[in-house]
Amino acid sequence: MGETLTKPKTVIQKEHYFSLSFVLSRVLNSGVIMSIERNDQELKGLEKSIAKLTQTRYVSLFNTYTGALHGALWGQDIVHGSVARLGQPSEQERNFLQWLGITLVQDSQVPIAYATVHVSWDNLDQLEPAIKQARASASVLVLDFTALGFGPVAAIAASDELVWKKAERLKIFGAFDLQTMWTQEESEPELQPAVQFNYRLSPLVAACVKLTLLRRNNAS
Repeated sequence: MGETLTKPKTVIQKEHYFSLSFVLSRVLNSGVIMSIERNDQELKGLEKSIAKLTQTRYVSLFNTYTGALHGALWGQDIVHGSVARLGQPSEQERNFLQWLGITLVQDSQVPIAYATVHVSWDNLDQLEPAIKQARASASVLVLDFTALGFGPVAAIAASDELVWKKAERLKIFGAFDLQTMWTQEESEPELQPAVQFNYRLSPLVAACVKLTLLRRNNAS
């Protein structure tokens, strides 16, 4: 089962080496670290960039593509025993939903659970139309940035706050866990899932993706 949860190895084309090295050198020289910090700005910065790009209000970041799929489903109460409809599900998605105990259906009466946009160096300058098309088919977006080469990284974007809250609750050291860590007070205990997962994205990777998005319209 493990191999079905892993994205294929990313291959970066030579024409993108400069852009990749530029981003890495800028981020590594900025002092961004990987630890959990109370005032970390890189995760927040990437969330804001994605929210602006997708014209949605809420963004949740994940350190795996399947983690984002899990968040998109859980955020909409699509859980074990539920049914879901996807546009053109990949074998990876079919296997993952089966593992979660969710049945894929083709019933047009069932709303599409989420739409995915896979981001790479080749389509960075075409993200707006791709996202517009995806938003026309589903209210929850999954953006997969793994092909950029910084590691497995994805996000969900939605305008429903409850979807965001439930997705964040899946993550150990997500937004709510960090509040509990520093205040020792549980703000919304009714949203706690039975199990949490190590889905938290590294600020270092977030910084790389954020800078890439900010420079996506640059020629070099």
